[in-house]
Amino acid sequence: MQADLKADRLWRNARLATMVPGASPLGVIEPGAIAARGGRIVWVGPDRDLPGELAGVETIDCAGRWITPGLIDCHTHLVFAGDRSDEFERRLAGESYADIAHSGGGIAATVRATRAATEDELVAAALPRLGALLAEGVTTVEIKSGYGLETEAELRQLRAAGRLAQIRPVEVARTYLGAHAVPPGGNRAAYLREVCEEVIPRVAAQRLAEAVDAFHETIAFTAEETAAVFESARRHDLRVKLHADQLKDNGGAALAARFAALSADHLEYTNEEGAAALGSAGTVAVLLPGAYYVLKEQQRPPVEAFRRHGVPMAVATDLNPGTSPIASLRLCAHMACTFFGLTVPEAFLGMTRHAAQALGRLGSVGTLEPGKWCDLAIWDVEHLAQVIAWIGPAPLHARVWRGK
Repeated sequence: MQADLKADRLWRNARLATMVPGASPLGVIEPGAIAARGGRIVWVGPDRDLPGELAGVETIDCAGRWITPGLIDCHTHLVFAGDRSDEFERRLAGESYADIAHSGGGIAATVRATRAATEDELVAAALPRLGALLAEGVTTVEIKSGYGLETEAELRQLRAAGRLAQIRPVEVARTYLGAHAVPPGGNRAAYLREVCEEVIPRVAAQRLAEAVDAFHETIAFTAEETAAVFESARRHDLRVKLHADQLKDNGGAALAARFAALSADHLEYTNEEGAAALGSAGTVAVLLPGAYYVLKEQQRPPVEAFRRHGVPMAVATDLNPGTSPIASLRLCAHMACTFFGLTVPEAFLGMTRHAAQALGRLGSVGTLEPGKWCDLAIWDVEHLAQVIAWIGPAPLHARVWRGK
């Protein structure tokens, strides 16, 4: 043990689910302890092995509670204006997602409201939604643009997302999703040129996002159009993510793998070859059971194929105003287990280690290891399964962000 080990805070008498690969699926240590300094973890291990030089540090007695890494919601559309609750009624009456989109609803409806909103209004509208995630132990959240579909509105969304991290104790990963849909009444080719030649360079230059996403689907963008967006992202040193294979199998997973995407998301219709491609590329499969539930889908993601091919699986809310109006990552983990057949350990990894991997941030968050940020969720439960099994208020005892 290093002689100069120092810490400013210590959590003891805890049951740790470190999420570090090993003999235990969740890297369990009990009883365990965590020491932090300057917001980062400096020591993790069995309580009995705690170095003597940490004995006088400010100590929190966890009284046997469970500690996991802070949860990570790796796919949200959290910044938007307007409301689309009417679409809930339209779907109940039998209209499909595609029908609503073709009639001017769906993404287009949110675009109109978002374009009309100021940056301050976007921030104010997003704060309650963000607050709901934080109350469940979320410490890192991804936020996409995609509801502006014009340069200034898209940049305004990304700036609003960045401001949320200045107002609340949370890490925000921003993703540019200009290729979400063709703007209402817009010229398809001209808009794609705007995305590739104007917006992506500005996003990169102003550091407004770290990744670029696209909606590759029959009602959105083709493989060739998506590839053009990804080539532009690559030229400007931005990573890519993809909405893939949600409504049909159109090769989205293989396309994401070809560009070494951080993640491919939805994936209900992904085939065996697509799953194998994701596994070979190290691309994370992000499961979004909220949209599956709201849209009353019947096709489930090929979880068994993902297991066979070693594809890491993350779980996220897809929080958005139309197809997944859900601000509960725990509920989505519950749905992933109930609808898609994930195990409880898989669901926890999907909200921690694999979610961090889907954001390209596994080096700093997602597991309890020295050197990583001290982002913790401390749970007042006897069994970790209670965090996912129960629907309702989170059994969260404390949320720690950057060691505080």
